[in-house]
Amino acid sequence: MHRDDPLDDFDARSIDLQGIRKIVHVSGSGPAVIIMPEMPGISPQVARFGRWVRDAGFTTFMPSLFGRDGAVPQAEEGTAVFKRACVSTEFHAFGANAASPVTSWLRALARLAHDECTGPGVGAIGMCFTANFALTMMLEPSMLAAVVSQPSLPLDDPGGLEIAPEELANVRQRLEQENLTVLAYRFAGDPFCRAQRFAAYSHALGERFIGRVLPDSAANPDPPPFFKHVIGSPHSVLTAHLIDETGQPTRAARDEVLAFLTDRLLA
Repeated sequence: MHRDDPLDDFDARSIDLQGIRKIVHVSGSGPAVIIMPEMPGISPQVARFGRWVRDAGFTTFMPSLFGRDGAVPQAEEGTAVFKRACVSTEFHAFGANAASPVTSWLRALARLAHDECTGPGVGAIGMCFTANFALTMMLEPSMLAAVVSQPSLPLDDPGGLEIAPEELANVRQRLEQENLTVLAYRFAGDPFCRAQRFAAYSHALGERFIGRVLPDSAANPDPPPFFKHVIGSPHSVLTAHLIDETGQPTRAARDEVLAFLTDRLLA
């Protein structure tokens, strides 16, 4: 976890959708699960989570959205990636009530993945900068399972949601009609994903939103430099701050995500 990951057990595919080409790292077999990286990119910890999903019986699709694929999150490099993403036209880092433009491409990726893979539909997991993208992707009919981990956007509004109100209403209607739920995680003291945001999700989605709050004491005390020196608090439930040991709350969260995907896509 402290060395760059070559990702050589993934197929780095160049996928063109809607006239936009991105590298997507694909591995496994079974129903598709799209794993969107947290800031500052597809780290060894994100790749480890992708392998856990793959080994649970899924085809993992990890789109490269920012940063250097496989790189250990360093403080200076990660900060530069974060600053570039904040001004990119693909993302809405600031201001609530509007989804990032990249979510249209991600919904197209879900359609492609569903066409290529077996199973009733597709799952998506977003983290940090990309967390709410998984919720917006529920506008795509092939999407059946969304996991929202430490949703951090919009950065300037702790209680804001990065999705247009009419889209949010459509998502809730679909969740109700098809008896679906959205699974979400955060650490209690995370300044990038505060209680106000989970309260906003709960108000918008009602009982269709299942929010889990982990104690700060459950976080890995020795995360990569970007998380230690830039983030500076427990944040990444499924990756950088996960402790892969029996009895740890973060491992239990990982297992719950895998069971959630299995129930929706394999059962």
